[in-house]
Amino acid sequence: MKRLGIIALALLFLWACQPENIVPQPDRPKEQEKPEPPKEPEPPKEPVKLSGTVIGTTLYVDYDTGQSSRTVNTRDNVFDGNFDTFFATYERSRTWVGLDLGKKHVITKVGYSPRVSQEGRVELALIEGANMPDFSDALPIAMIKEKGRAREMSYVETSFSRGVRYVRYVGPNNARCNLSELEFIGYESEGNDSGLYQITNLPTVVINTAGGADIVSKDNYINSNVYIVSGGGKELLSAAQTQIKGRGNASWDFPKKPYKIKFAEKQSPLGAPAHDKTWTLINNYGDKTLMRNILAFEVSRRVGMAYTPFCTPVDVVLNGEYEGCYQLCDQVEVDGGRVPAKDGYLIEIDAYNYTEAVNFWSAKGMPVTVKYPDSDKITQAQKSFIQNYFGKMENAVFASDFKDAKDGYRKYLDLDSFLKNFIVGEFCGNTDTYWSVYMYKDAKEGVLYTGPVWDYDLAFENDGRTYPINDLRDYIYCTNGSVASDAVRNMVNRIVKQDPAAKERLRELWNGVKPYLSTLNNYVDDTSALLEESQQLNFRRWPIMNQWVHQNPRVEGSYAGEVKRVKDYITARLTKFESLTGK
Repeated sequence: MKRLGIIALALLFLWACQPENIVPQPDRPKEQEKPEPPKEPEPPKEPVKLSGTVIGTTLYVDYDTGQSSRTVNTRDNVFDGNFDTFFATYERSRTWVGLDLGKKHVITKVGYSPRVSQEGRVELALIEGANMPDFSDALPIAMIKEKGRAREMSYVETSFSRGVRYVRYVGPNNARCNLSELEFIGYESEGNDSGLYQITNLPTVVINTAGGADIVSKDNYINSNVYIVSGGGKELLSAAQTQIKGRGNASWDFPKKPYKIKFAEKQSPLGAPAHDKTWTLINNYGDKTLMRNILAFEVSRRVGMAYTPFCTPVDVVLNGEYEGCYQLCDQVEVDGGRVPAKDGYLIEIDAYNYTEAVNFWSAKGMPVTVKYPDSDKITQAQKSFIQNYFGKMENAVFASDFKDAKDGYRKYLDLDSFLKNFIVGEFCGNTDTYWSVYMYKDAKEGVLYTGPVWDYDLAFENDGRTYPINDLRDYIYCTNGSVASDAVRNMVNRIVKQDPAAKERLRELWNGVKPYLSTLNNYVDDTSALLEESQQLNFRRWPIMNQWVHQNPRVEGSYAGEVKRVKDYITARLTKFESLTGK
């Protein structure tokens, strides 16, 4: 019986397991996953005074003999706790002292004390951090912006968030470091790039050349790493394998040098419209407002030029040394977001044409440089074409029927762009307008357009050869102070003075843009405020405010005075230009 009962139970179980006989059961609620308890934030690490291996410049000066030394006034003195010993280098500039911390640390504060009796020698010194022993990846951690106090530690706090192994103090230019004591305070950490250091409210451009080499040539690039810190320290453009060289003509001879940057990959730094490899750093040495090019580009935009170069003010650090306030600008070249002549030509009526690879002289004696196609790509046929085309334009300007709207010079030269460029140059008071004037041709069949505007550091009453501009009885290009060649001056005369239709069109264009230019002084005020902190540091680095520099007509003695001269000029120029166009 027991056996039969077991068999019956087994059969009942098999029947119940058939799919059609399974009674559905209600779903059971799933057990909710228990959230992990929130992680406790890491307790803030206590910053401490850091130690490590002393590194830095190894050739010192013995002030008793004036000779170099390996044993006197050494770098170790800045870490000995003695205010009466000091570090002084034999070389006057590009000298430094620091620590190899062994591991990455976030630096929160830096202490320093100057050599006794040399309290000003620390002003504009930079503190840098790096993770490469040659400091090729160095970024500024802080700047010392004031004089130090002898026999006393001063401290500068920093919010620099990157962890760095190597830290250093880079003495300001012409200071031999002359430092008594140095402390780095922080904590061990990998850190991050959430908060980097900007010297002022302007973006900071950092250039570290290979081996710390100086930039001494306009012809030969040297390798470098370039970093641009912006957005209040929250944005970083990091570009290794960048090349850099000098640039400019007269500006290259100034103590504060202009530079040309060539990135390995195309970039659009600081929101620039163009996406390109080549960019310029304009030095503005003789422009004590540091804004004349910025203002000229604003006038260009308000006048309605087809293309105005991108330009924004920045602070520049070169191999650990503060170089001052510059302007990061487009390179004037044919490309997207720049000169719109991809299938054509870019030329320049250029008094320095003899220094350029591809150039010619017109039949009337105008010096011309061919900027595009590039000198290493242009064919002889292309050079001949643009030279012949320029000659046709020139011949048409000086022909008896030059006023003819169909068969005169308008057949080869776009009148509106020529007149807009004329307005910018004459309104801004640029003595060099026809010493250097760009023209481009956007296709083989197209006409020559004039522009873009470039190189206005002598504008806005900054040239003694034409000062005071608003006392001149005629346009600037007509005066003896203008550096335009006779051939160029005669060409401009034919168009703006001897062609009634062109004179009328100039008046129409002026009436259209005058309301936009009447508020330009508001833009001057805004730009002055933007530059305020940077200009103060710039003129400590380059103490020229009370000196005549380049073509300065006057020395105002203050930044506010220099800006006022520009504003006074603009106010008077609005009235003067009105009278000139009415002649």
